[in-house]
Amino acid sequence: MTRTARTTRLVWIACLLGLIHAAFSLYWAGGGRWLLNTVGQWAVELARQSPQQAAWFLLLIALLKAAAAIIPLLNAQGRMPWPKLWRAISWVGSVFLMLYGGVNTLTAWAVLAGVVRVASFDRASLLGHGALWDPLFFLWGLFLTLHLLQTRRGRTPSRSLFDQN
Repeated sequence: MTRTARTTRLVWIACLLGLIHAAFSLYWAGGGRWLLNTVGQWAVELARQSPQQAAWFLLLIALLKAAAAIIPLLNAQGRMPWPKLWRAISWVGSVFLMLYGGVNTLTAWAVLAGVVRVASFDRASLLGHGALWDPLFFLWGLFLTLHLLQTRRGRTPSRSLFDQN
């Protein structure tokens, strides 16, 4: 596989992971409730008590996630103005996604395993964050970071994680 094909695959995977996140937010904005309890009881209560407010909030979140997923892909294809700006924003976003997703995943599992003791917790929410939403954030950030690393200007030609022998 050529370097270009490899880096293209990385940014496409990152985009897909981000769009999965965005699709669930859009689904919930449209009134869907499947897996909403895995986000947190606050989300279920907001959707029940203020469905219109929840819909607008979740629509905004869906649009932001979709933009964050699609812009790095478009930038990698040379289809965005100010490519250096979008690349810098992508770096910040990828690091944020990895830290946020990684820390929250580990924290959720630590609480569920009893390593970290709390007075009470929402088991469905912690399972959702530990097994689905936060690992998805982490992986989104990881694939975007790998793409950004592989496409750095001035990068010396050396073997990457994906080169074979």
